[in-house]
Amino acid sequence: MRRPEAPAGVVGYVRVSTSEQADHGVSLAAQRHRLSAYCEAHGLALLRIETDAGVSARRTTNRPALQRALRSLAKGEASGLVAVKLDRLSRTTRDVLDLVSRAEKEAWALHSIDERLDTSSPQGRFVVTILGALAQLEREQAADRTRSAMAELRRQGRRISGKPPFGFRFDGGRVVEEPDEQTVLGTMRLLADGGAGCYRIATVLNAEGVANPRTGQPWFWGTIRAILDGAARRGA
Repeated sequence: MRRPEAPAGVVGYVRVSTSEQADHGVSLAAQRHRLSAYCEAHGLALLRIETDAGVSARRTTNRPALQRALRSLAKGEASGLVAVKLDRLSRTTRDVLDLVSRAEKEAWALHSIDERLDTSSPQGRFVVTILGALAQLEREQAADRTRSAMAELRRQGRRISGKPPFGFRFDGGRVVEEPDEQTVLGTMRLLADGGAGCYRIATVLNAEGVANPRTGQPWFWGTIRAILDGAARRGA
């Protein structure tokens, strides 16, 4: 239960991913302004605003600012967490539900402005669950449509982007395999299937003198993660 001396204030949280930096609707400044206005309108003391800039919402664990806010809440240093929208906190239903469960267990409230939600009430917690599930369903349906369209373009051998994915090259309007890159990609997959992480894969490739065929430079774990994630999304 919350300590009796816990302040009545809340912690705000704002986030933008790299692709959203130029989008005014989800800009950091716009989010901060809305948090301040919400707290003022509802009589909440805004203790501080934690910021994750250029960070994906796929996992809550890879966002240091959110983790700082959650640690403060767990210690009883604030009475709630406020965000402009649920997808600022997470894009997965599981993470949203985990946050709601954590808020209930640690006796703090989760506020989402756009959805007009306050999980200090049973109705608010119920609506969070429904909205989170619907949002994930919509994203999964969109992803399925994209994968189907990409698969059809690949079946036709047509170019599908301005830059070929790793392991392929453009031959006129067609997409064909690039043998050298396919060899390296195969090695990455074997190491990954054996349990190696991206940092370990980069270390192994660099130790064996296998440079990036496209750049001639040593490997970095982030590049390998992007390549393997892209291959997984394509089902390649």
